[in-house]
Amino acid sequence: MEPFVRLTGVVAPLDRIDVDTDAIVPAQFLKRVERTGFGQFLFYSWRFLPDGLPNPDFVLNRPGYEDASILVTGRNFGSGSSREHAPWAILDYGIRAVIAPSFADIFQKNCFENGIAPVILPQEQVDAVMERAKARPGFRLTVDLERCVVVDADGESFSLPFRMHDDPDTHEFRRLALLKGLDEIDLVLAHEEAIAGFEARRGPHGGVLAGPR
Repeated sequence: MEPFVRLTGVVAPLDRIDVDTDAIVPAQFLKRVERTGFGQFLFYSWRFLPDGLPNPDFVLNRPGYEDASILVTGRNFGSGSSREHAPWAILDYGIRAVIAPSFADIFQKNCFENGIAPVILPQEQVDAVMERAKARPGFRLTVDLERCVVVDADGESFSLPFRMHDDPDTHEFRRLALLKGLDEIDLVLAHEEAIAGFEARRGPHGGVLAGPR
C-alpha cells in the first residue's frame, strides 16, 4: 500500500448526505474479480446519463474538477453494504482523501486498509471547504497526515485540524499505519519472527512445547 504522508490536490464538492456504497459503485459492476479498474464506475449512476454519455451537471464532469484527488461531502458517507469495491473505485479514480463530518464504520475501516484518508471535520468546517470548492473550480487543499491538518494550498489563511476516528487510540494507530503504508497483512507480517518462533514451539497436536518465550 502506498504511504500517505501529504497530499495536495483539487477538491471536488459532493454536497450530499448519506451517500451509500451502491451510489459509490453500483451493484452491477461487482462481478469483476480484479481489485483494479473500478474507477470508471465511480458514482456511475450520477456521472453518466442513461445513454452512457457524461452527465454535465455532475461535479466530476465539470471543468476544473476533472483531476480531483480530494472529495468533500456530507455526513454518513459510505453507508449501506460493506462492499470493499467502494474504496477501490475511489482510489482507482485518483481520490486519496475524503473529507466529511462522519463516515459509516465499515467504509471508514476499508478506507484505512486501502490507503485512503477519511478526514473528519466538524460540520461548519466541512461547509466552509464545500463552499470554497463550489465557488472556485480547481480549489486546492493540502491534507497533511503528519500534522493532521487541512491547509489551503493557494496561500490563503485556511488551516483546519482533523481526526480520522472518534477514538484517539484508533486514530493514532491508523494514522501511523497510513504514514508507513501498512495494511492489516503488513501489520501481521511485522511480527513474523515472533509468529515463526511460536509455531516452532508448537507440539504435534497444537500444544505449546516448553521452551523460551
